[in-house]
Amino acid sequence: MLGCKYPLVLPGMSWISTPELVAAVSNAGGVGILATGPLNPDQTRDAIREVRRLAPNKPFGIGATLLMPGAEENARVALDEQVGLINVSLGKPDWIADAAHDYGGKVLCTVVNAKHASSAVESGADALMLTGHEAAAHGGDVTSLVLIPSIASRFPEVPIVAAGGFADGRGMSAALCLGADAIAMGSRFATTVESPLALATKQAIANPHLDGGSTESDTIYGKNFDGIHARVYKSPAAIKANEKPASFPLVLYRAFMAARKMNIPLWKVIPGVITQWDKMYPVAQLGSATEAIQAATVHGDLNEHGVQFVGQCQGMIHDIPTVDNLVQRVVHEASFVMQENAAKFHVDYDYEYRHRNLDATASSSDELYGN
Repeated sequence: MLGCKYPLVLPGMSWISTPELVAAVSNAGGVGILATGPLNPDQTRDAIREVRRLAPNKPFGIGATLLMPGAEENARVALDEQVGLINVSLGKPDWIADAAHDYGGKVLCTVVNAKHASSAVESGADALMLTGHEAAAHGGDVTSLVLIPSIASRFPEVPIVAAGGFADGRGMSAALCLGADAIAMGSRFATTVESPLALATKQAIANPHLDGGSTESDTIYGKNFDGIHARVYKSPAAIKANEKPASFPLVLYRAFMAARKMNIPLWKVIPGVITQWDKMYPVAQLGSATEAIQAATVHGDLNEHGVQFVGQCQGMIHDIPTVDNLVQRVVHEASFVMQENAAKFHVDYDYEYRHRNLDATASSSDELYGN
């Protein structure tokens, strides 16, 4: 469906998934997704065209976090540019799916549980990106080990991109065995040569030492930082930011300042704050966190002000390779691991279990409980 050589996806990460990194991943055989959160419509159009210049005739997509100010306008630009893949999160994709399908485009919806997945499919999603608990930023409360096979069983015809905990070929082979069709690697692609992530932050994440380095345990998961449960790099600034929620006036002030920096008119922000306070307050908190995110992502400040989104897979990140080198390493390791593990089994592949699906399981359950 994605039209790529390898089942690898770069998710859209603000200030990281730029045209240069997106193109590098697509040129290496994967699919890069452009982050549009920090962009206005004109910048989004320019970025799309830059990806096409750097990676001609290669598949790529754009991200649209619909609850955020400016996201709808950026999505309309992507539709006007006929981008092949639109990755929708925090919102229903129906109008995007209708428009994308008119020109042969596809919609990939990011979800964290079965209810979200069902709603996305009903609204026209062509594929699902499942974000497990291990993921950087806003993963759900279910780990990839359970989330992938659960959703794959419920929606066997829907392609799945697994996100959360994946950084090497072993993870890719595991995800494919669990029922995924591809994996997304955010933290791993963020720590490559072509990534614009600040070098100091890359080096901190890729530090392999147990004493003072970054292991799988050196992250913080909580909602005090930006109002939505998120996983971040465990740094002095992140520890402080997660101690308690920011005060209400401070959240609004920072959110408005963030909107101004991203050239989002306040008249687009204020109505939502007034009429949808229950939904917009977390968004305002997220907006108020942009300064801290930029401090870590752009400037490499992890001690005083910066907070960096990162997944638990940082415990498997020990170097800063080029994108192409990383992609080749991952796919070759995945191929080797799958062949090695297949050799451990001597089974009859016509075994009935191989053909069972969710409907059969549901029928058995109905009979068991007399429904």
